Parts: sequence; C-alpha cells; structure tokens
Amino acid sequence: MTRKPIRFIDLVAQQERIKDRIDAAIQRTLAHGAYILGPEVGEFESALAKFCGAKHAIGCSNGTDALSLALMAREVGPGHAVFCPSFTFAATAEVVALIGATPYFVDIHEDTFNLDPKSLERAIAEAKRAGLTPAGVISVDLFGQPADYTEIEPVVSEAGLWMICDAAQAFGADYRGRRVGTIGAMTTTSFFPAKPLGAYGDGGAIFTDDDETAAVLRSLLVHGQGADKYDNVRIGMNGRLDTLQAGILIEKLAIFADEIEARNRIAANYNDGLRDVAIVPTVLEGCVSTWAQYTIRTPGKDRGAILARLKDKGVPTAVYYPTPLHRQTAYRQFPAVGNGLPVSDRVAQDVFSLPMHPYLAADDQAYIIESVREAIAA
Repeated sequence: MTRKPIRFIDLVAQQERIKDRIDAAIQRTLAHGAYILGPEVGEFESALAKFCGAKHAIGCSNGTDALSLALMAREVGPGHAVFCPSFTFAATAEVVALIGATPYFVDIHEDTFNLDPKSLERAIAEAKRAGLTPAGVISVDLFGQPADYTEIEPVVSEAGLWMICDAAQAFGADYRGRRVGTIGAMTTTSFFPAKPLGAYGDGGAIFTDDDETAAVLRSLLVHGQGADKYDNVRIGMNGRLDTLQAGILIEKLAIFADEIEARNRIAANYNDGLRDVAIVPTVLEGCVSTWAQYTIRTPGKDRGAILARLKDKGVPTAVYYPTPLHRQTAYRQFPAVGNGLPVSDRVAQDVFSLPMHPYLAADDQAYIIESVREAIAA
C-alpha cells in the first residue's frame, strides 16, 4: 500500500476545517469593497490584543516590516548598535542594516537556540569600546519558544537599552505566565502562511503597551501621516495589513488556542520517541512553545545522509539555519561578539526539523519517528 504523502506543514487540512468560515470572510470583504484598512483590520487587531493581553496590536504588511517599523519608532540610525542573535532568519539583522545601524551578533544557548545573556553582556561592552552607541536588543523567540527573559531583561535594563522581541515564530507562546506580545518595549510577529498563525499571503503585527509608541507606529505604516494621508509628519512606509488577510486571520485566530494544544501534544510525542537517539528540543520550565518548528540535533552524525534516507522514506525535512548570519556574505562585515559565535556555528552543523503542524495524524507521526530512528542508526 502506497502511503499518502506527508506534508511538512499541512495548510490544506486546516483550510478544510474552517473553509466555510474563510469563504464567508472573503465574501464579506468583497461585498463591502474596503480592501485597504477595512473594518476587519481593526477587528483583527482588537482580537489579537485581547488574545495576548497587549494594550495595542497594530497590523502591518509582514513580519520584516513589523521589525522595521519598530526600529523606526525608536529612531535607530547610523552609529547605533542593535544586538541580535546570528542563528536566526536574515530579517532580524536585515532591518537593522537597512536603516543604517549596526547589527551586532550575539551567541545563543545550545539547548534552546535562543539568545545567551552572558554573550549579550560581552557584546554591549565590546560595542562601547568600538565607539558604537548601544541602542537596543532584538531578541528572537526561535522555533516557537520565548527567549529566557528572566535572564535577559536585567542585562537590557542595566545597560539602559530597549528590547524588541522578534516573535515571528512564537506568537501564542507563553513565558512563565507572560504571553508573547506583552514582553519588551515592543513585540513583532509574522503571519507568513507557514507560521503557527498564518495568513493566505503576507502579514504581520506589532504589539506595545505604550500609547505614544502605538500612535507613532500607526503613522509610520501609512507613510508617516499626521492628520491625514497628505499631512506627512515623519518619514514612513507603506506597511498596511490587507483587509482580506485580516478577515482570514480572524477566523484562524478563533481556532488558534486549540491548534497550540495540538502542536504541544505532537511535540511531546516526538520527544518521547526520539530523545534516546537525538538531542530533542528543550522548553524552559513554566513556558509554552507554539512549535513553529520541531528541531532536533544529531552531533557527530552525517546530517546529509540522514536527510537523504528520510527523503527516500517520504519524510520531508528542513534545515533552519544551515549558515549563521555572521558567516553569510551580506553580514560578514558586521561585528560578532568575541569575533566568533561557537554555539551558533556548532548547532548550524547538525540541526534539522521534522514535520510539525496541528493536523499531523498519529500514524504519520509514528512513521516519522520510526523512520528518523532508522535513518540515524543506519
């Protein structure tokens, strides 16, 4: 019997679950015709803020623009150092470089893949010696788990910096009773389709509890408008969230809590089935991950051979991230703490991710676990 193909992320199953509601949401937007900043945008923002407990949620065009807008609201520019991990997607550092500031790369914890506060302390001191002005930190809640803010926040506070939490992969997660979206000066997220809460196109959001910051962000995302769109009081961008995407996301947010529970059940099953043959993910005590990716490590093994065997068995995989940013051509000229990030370099050599989504069937997961065990042992 031929197995039905296993999807790395199954957006089709989710769509089938709520297809009638999605179709109705699209039809509502088509009927009223307010395709830009229609009523669904405000409704979605209110639902987002309520979900995580933030005072303000501002929808925008994508997760990268969310980071850009946050930095623009902080008036970051040349001479400023913004500290961020190197083991992340390019957008985290890209936005810093684009506005003329200096991304300063910091190392990570080997068990959680998130920012190491001791490395951050060292980087702040180095930046000052190099004549840069430390401005802020972009933490990254990688693979769905919040960074260790109990350890990071005192470092940020003592240095007089602000912190933007890059939660592109972690909206819906919880850090010891604090929902992602309520940590730091601002939190940004992405609604790229493959994210735990994904649109049917691009989208993003910024969260803040500060009224003044929220007002500046709303101005920036519409070309820096003041009283109206022809009254430009600051340099901004075209960063609006489409009405169609907001309507779709309203319906997906309604089932999001249930999907997070399913992701955590699946992750627990993976851990039980693989922890004796691979290094499985570590979630900090008292925290809840949204499991944007389920990522394991096999130090000393031939990753390429393992992935090839899994492909032969019909098990899709992905590698996030094979080359840390400080090793990439576009970012090599920017400083990295201690002139090297050994943990980031090390984990990049052996990580790989397995299928993860709320609709992964039990028999498919059992097959994946068995296949991974065989591929590692071969």
